Amino acid sequence: MNDTIAGISTTLGVGAISIVRVSGNDSIKIVNSIFKGKNLENALSHTINYGHIVDKDEVIDEVLVSIMKAPRTFTREDIVEINCHGGIATTNKVLELLLLNGARLAEAGEFTKRAFLNGRIDLIEAESIMDVINAKTDKARKLSINQLEGRVSTIIRNFRQELLELLASIEVNIDYPEYEDIAIMTVDNISSEMKNIREKLEKIVNESENGKIIRDGIKTVIVGRPNVGKSSILNKLLDYDKAIVTDIAGTTRDIVEGEINLDGILLKLVDTAGIRETDDIVEKIGVNRSLEELENADLIIVVINNNEELNDYDQELLNKVKDKNSIIVINKCDLDRKIDINLIENNNIVEINTVDFDKIDILKDKIKELFNLDMIEQSDYTYLSNIRQISLAKECLSILSEVESAIDREDPVDLIEIDIKRIWTKLGEIIGDTYSDELIDQLFSQFCLGK
Repeated sequence: MNDTIAGISTTLGVGAISIVRVSGNDSIKIVNSIFKGKNLENALSHTINYGHIVDKDEVIDEVLVSIMKAPRTFTREDIVEINCHGGIATTNKVLELLLLNGARLAEAGEFTKRAFLNGRIDLIEAESIMDVINAKTDKARKLSINQLEGRVSTIIRNFRQELLELLASIEVNIDYPEYEDIAIMTVDNISSEMKNIREKLEKIVNESENGKIIRDGIKTVIVGRPNVGKSSILNKLLDYDKAIVTDIAGTTRDIVEGEINLDGILLKLVDTAGIRETDDIVEKIGVNRSLEELENADLIIVVINNNEELNDYDQELLNKVKDKNSIIVINKCDLDRKIDINLIENNNIVEINTVDFDKIDILKDKIKELFNLDMIEQSDYTYLSNIRQISLAKECLSILSEVESAIDREDPVDLIEIDIKRIWTKLGEIIGDTYSDELIDQLFSQFCLGK
C-alpha cells in the first residue's frame, strides 16, 4: 500500500482514447518525470493538463493528464490518469515508461482493493463495481448502481446497529445488575427482539433471491431424448438459428448456448445432447455433459414428444427433475397425440410446437410465472445479489435459530449473547467491516486489470 501502482483502465485495442491510471504517494512525481508541459507537481487538484508523454527527447503521444489529489479520489491516494490516443503500441509504451520510472504494475482489481482498504467503499460497493461493468440488462444495471450508491450497505449497517444496541443492553445488565434505573433485559425481552430481527433478516434473504436472478440471470438447460425438438425450441427462443436442426437423431452432440433478455432478466439457455444409450463415443460424451448440466441449472426444460408414448428415457429424466425447478414441454402439439399427460407428475406443463411462432410465448410466460418475474419490484433494487452475500445472510438465520433454541432451553443470558455477537460479526462480513485477507485477495483477483 506504500508503493505506487499503474495500470491500463480501458480495453486494450484500437480506439479513440486509452486511459492509463496511476495511484500512490509518488504518482504525480512519476508522471511528471515523463510529461512535457506544465509542472504537474504544481498543478491544482482535479484539473486536466495538456502536454506530451516523452521518452527523453522522443515524443510518445499527445495527452491530457488528470490530476486528483488525496483524499478526494477513488483510492483516497493521489491519482493521475493519462488520457492518450487509443492503440496497443501507444498505450503499452506509456505504461512501460511509468514502470521504468518507479511505478509497479497493478494487480487485478488493485485500485478498487485500495479504495476498500482505505475506507472509500465497503465490500458490497466494491463488488457492485464489477457488476456495473458486467451488467447485460437494465435491471442488472439498476441493481448494481443501487449497491454502488450504498443503499444496500445502509440496510445492513442499520441492522447491525439494532443488534449492537441489544448487545449493549445485555452487557449493562450483566456487568451492572445493581443499578435500578436501567431497563432489565430478560429472556422474554431478548426473544421479542430476536423475533423482530428474524422477520427483517428473512425479508432480506427472500428478496435477495430476486437480486441474484437480476444479477446472474437464470441458467436454463433444455434436455430430452434425441429428435424431440430441443434445438428448435432453443432457436425459437433466441429468434435465430443457433443450433443445427435435422430429422436425424443425435444431431446435437455437444452443449449449445445462447442468451435472451426476458422482461429484463437474462435467460442463459443451454441446449444439450439427446439423452439415450449410444455406442458413438462423441455422442456419449455429449450425453454425459448433458446430465452434468442438470446439476448446475436454475431451470430445467424437459422436452417430450406429443406424438409418442413416454418411454424409459423420458421417465428417467422426469424422475431426475421432480425436485428441481422444471418445466415439462410437450412439443409437436400440432401432431396427433399419443402421450398420456396423466403419467407426468409435474404441475408445470406447457404444450407448444415450433411451427407456430406465437406458441413459444406460452413457454416464456410459464418461465415468468415460475420465477415470479412480474412480481420483482421494479422501483426497489435494494437486494443482496451474489452467492457470498446471500450465503452469509443465511448463516445469520441459522445462528438466529440457535439463539431461539437457547432461549427455549432457558440458557444463561451471557451464553445467548455469544451467538448474537456471531450474527453481528457475520453481517459485518457482508459489508467488509470484518474480513479475512484470503477473502479480500480472492475477491479482488476476479476484477479486471486497471480497475
